Amino acid sequence: MASTTEASSTDEKKTEPDAAFSEFYTEVKQIEQRDAVLTSKQQIDRLNRAGSTYFNLNPFDVLQVDPDTALADVKKKYRQMSILVHPDKNLENAERAQKAFEAVNKAFKTLENEEGYKRCQEIIEEAKVRTEEMIKQKRKQLKKEGKPTIVPEDEPDKYKHAVYVQTCKLFADLERLRQERETKDMHERKRKAEEDAEAEELAKVKAQWDKNYEETRTNRVNSWRTWKTGGKKSKKGGVRPPKTRAEQRD
Repeated sequence: MASTTEASSTDEKKTEPDAAFSEFYTEVKQIEQRDAVLTSKQQIDRLNRAGSTYFNLNPFDVLQVDPDTALADVKKKYRQMSILVHPDKNLENAERAQKAFEAVNKAFKTLENEEGYKRCQEIIEEAKVRTEEMIKQKRKQLKKEGKPTIVPEDEPDKYKHAVYVQTCKLFADLERLRQERETKDMHERKRKAEEDAEAEELAKVKAQWDKNYEETRTNRVNSWRTWKTGGKKSKKGGVRPPKTRAEQRD
């Protein structure tokens, strides 16, 4: 009996280190996987991928953080990524690194601002609402067809991806509207500038005309007075010369 107890105790002693090592090994593998994702080249490629103009509108996606991530953790991720993609550390790929670096900075500035963070959260919530509505419509259609009302989005990963897709669409739509407003405002500013320039030119012409008019006013008045006092006009339209008296001889 004693030997059995000793054997059991020995097995437990062996099992505890094995379990600890297994846990440590798993953690190491997770760190390796995380670091593999966060290599400079991969991040630069991700932030320069096709469609990045719209993908990078989502600051959570740029920084690879969940929407409910605490701001302190967002700052940590920002510092980590800004170092990874910094142009000075990627001289062989400086141009693309600069674009990635700018995207990371813009994303963090958006989230560190309370108003910007709130606006992004509202977009995420709207994406969830739209995703739920999409799922509802899918279930309704399946039920109508007499099929099981099971949809792919019932799986957490696929639901999360569906929300992500809706989020990207919302950010893209908002950016498109912003660009349209900006273009409209630009045309309006251009039109107003042209009108102001035309009005200014007309004002200059009028001012010059008024100046010339005043400068020649004296001459015009004098000419009029000379004409008025210059004598009567002849029948032919000329000025009649004064009559001369005949010379008297003694």
